[in-house]
Amino acid sequence: MLSVLIFLPIAVAFCLLVLPVNATQTRNGALVTGVVIFLLSLSLYGQFEPVGGMQFEEFLPWITTYGIGYSVGLDGVSLIILMLIATLMPCAYMLLWKGRTKGYWVSMLLIQGGMLGALMAQDLILFYLFWETMLLPVFMIVGMFGTGDKVFSTLKVTLYTMLGSLLMFIAILYLGASHAREFGHWSFELSHLTHLTHLSWNERAWLFGAFMLAFAIKIPLFPFHTWLLKTYSNAPTGGVFLLSAIMAKLGVYGVIRFVLPLFPEHSVYFAPWVMGVGLFGLVYFGIAALMQDDVKKLLAYSSASHLGFIVVGVFSLNVYGMMGALLLIVAHAMATGGLFLLVGHLEFHTKTKSIRALGGIATRAPVFTVYFALFMLCIVGLPGTSGFVSELLIILGVFHVGIPAGMVAALSVLVAASFMLWMFGRVTLQEEQESATMMVDLSWKQGLGLLPIALLIVAMGLDPEWFFAKIEPTVLDYLGGILGGVQ
Repeated sequence: MLSVLIFLPIAVAFCLLVLPVNATQTRNGALVTGVVIFLLSLSLYGQFEPVGGMQFEEFLPWITTYGIGYSVGLDGVSLIILMLIATLMPCAYMLLWKGRTKGYWVSMLLIQGGMLGALMAQDLILFYLFWETMLLPVFMIVGMFGTGDKVFSTLKVTLYTMLGSLLMFIAILYLGASHAREFGHWSFELSHLTHLTHLSWNERAWLFGAFMLAFAIKIPLFPFHTWLLKTYSNAPTGGVFLLSAIMAKLGVYGVIRFVLPLFPEHSVYFAPWVMGVGLFGLVYFGIAALMQDDVKKLLAYSSASHLGFIVVGVFSLNVYGMMGALLLIVAHAMATGGLFLLVGHLEFHTKTKSIRALGGIATRAPVFTVYFALFMLCIVGLPGTSGFVSELLIILGVFHVGIPAGMVAALSVLVAASFMLWMFGRVTLQEEQESATMMVDLSWKQGLGLLPIALLIVAMGLDPEWFFAKIEPTVLDYLGGILGGVQ
């Protein structure tokens, strides 16, 4: 089943690429593929047992001389992100309905396959291959379908991510070679590499740094964020949606999946430093968002601020922070993904991203405004939305580490609320501006495409227990392994 999920979008992408079909037919094929993957994922969610450890594992030997195998599996953490990807991609296909080319839809399918492969890979070489498969089509989308200085943006984000990926690849090879030295044979299986004992403290520190750098660039975590603003500003809506809503979360997932189990002692040792950087970035990006007039740039900084919040939750290394971080990964991905899709719609019709040039959208586009308000309120943590539960848990987790850190985390929520409410009031409620006269409300297809996101945001906010039941055993398993390995 897992292999079907991974390779179905890739196979469909190649078929649509070589067949003589036009952009509309390619788009329809992409949507049908997305819906099939969602239904298969829903079936897996129902079959998943709420216990720690991997399930639905598949293994095929590949390059046996060097211990490389096709190894995939799913636990509570990866299950919830699988559901996130499976839900968001059909929504994106529905909302990006018009004005795209065949290459655009093929790239989206390839990215979906790469993301699912990276999510489920248990062999580090396999993870690296899918990680790169996921990144390359994104660069194509930004470079070919972006606006403004798209070439510079593509080069910058490519260089950043290539540097991080290269360091991580060297670290992966070093771990495989270390396994060969210690046990007499090569292996890149994650469960095998966690048993390495002969690496020195300094060796592990460098390897920890290489993995963290690769994921910090992708998140992006301060100070590895300088590619963020130009890329988000110049990328097309689909590119921004993928980078912000899903791929940034896979950076956090990489930290949870690989960094914490492979380097438990260093994760605990460096946790205060990483939390400090995360808290600083949280405040820094929040203040930067307050100063923006471009709605895309404001959301870019807002997204970076919340991602810092998620990292702080992860490195609090307690069940409150970790559960809150995982819930916020899903909540923020849905809310910010929905917002970026709506902003793309807004920009397409009004031809502007300037907050001051917008106003009175609510009277022209009431359905758009309702969705916009719900996603914005989820990001600011309104009770009754998934954002409230997740942010509350992270703040509790950070208070458990230290009161000053908890105070900073709590105050940052007020900063986020201030700039989001200001932006919403200016764009939708104030006196109508000339640009707003060109605004068109969402079509029924676009409204239908956003409905699953809206329903999940409310459902997770009102009854988060059904969400926690699936992932809590995995989180306890992780924390037991990390903290138990240190003692």
